[in-house]
Amino acid sequence: MYYLFKDLIFPPVEEAHESGILAFGGDLSHERLLLAYNSGIFPWFMECEPITWYAPAYRMILPIKTYKPKKSVRNLLNRKLFTVTFNQNFDEVIRNCQQIERNDQDGTWITDEIIEAYTKLNEMGHILSVEVWQNDELVGGLYGVTVGKVYCGESMFSKVSNASKIGFHYLIEHLKEKGYLLVDGQVYNEYLEQLGFIEVAREDFMNVLKLLK
Repeated sequence: MYYLFKDLIFPPVEEAHESGILAFGGDLSHERLLLAYNSGIFPWFMECEPITWYAPAYRMILPIKTYKPKKSVRNLLNRKLFTVTFNQNFDEVIRNCQQIERNDQDGTWITDEIIEAYTKLNEMGHILSVEVWQNDELVGGLYGVTVGKVYCGESMFSKVSNASKIGFHYLIEHLKEKGYLLVDGQVYNEYLEQLGFIEVAREDFMNVLKLLK
């Protein structure tokens, strides 16, 4: 495994361990984070663990032009149960993502250190957050890092049923309008598959990333 120090450099993604881990250490400065995302790498570690950088062998992606909302989502849209905004309350979105309980996780990877680092990225204009409201209450949302024409999804939360699906739908519509072509979902999970993501080999993902960043 590689251990990073002060130099802004990452090893080639092809040298990642079979677990997807590429390197440890370094920092969460905006310079290193932006280099990571532009290189197909992302941080993922729990509290009390060293900063860990991933470049998994397979990647979940959604070519934006292939997205089609399911009938259940279209029905929800017609009922107009929610309103959606963009970049109106990133702080509350990321803190809700940190605090929400997840059945498949013991704790959260969104540490206070992560919140501080991504808040800086947000202030610099490299984050796009989505807020889902119901009766003036924030009930869902998501955020991600923007790299060229790629949206690197980081986390989402939902306090009421289907709020995150509505937020994702409006995100895709917004990304289409802005000329984005791809959403990176990082690693496989069943929920992403339900949204229409597909799994591709790291080499294919990197080839697309080079064209779109």
